[in-house]
Amino acid sequence: MTVERFLRGIAGFFVIMSAVLATVHSAKWLYFTGFVGLNLFQSAFTNWCPMMWLLEKAGIQKNSG
Repeated sequence: MTVERFLRGIAGFFVIMSAVLATVHSAKWLYFTGFVGLNLFQSAFTNWCPMMWLLEKAGIQKNSG
């Protein structure tokens, strides 16, 4: 798997888990959902995402091409 595919999977997992936690624990978990969304939004313009940087440091291969 590439960094981009890992990123999508991790972001999706974070959004689903924070929505579940907001439902069963505290609505304040929706702040985390917003943080993930804002981070994805800014990365669309800057082409930089902290999670991508961490995944690359962990040795996940970049997208070929």
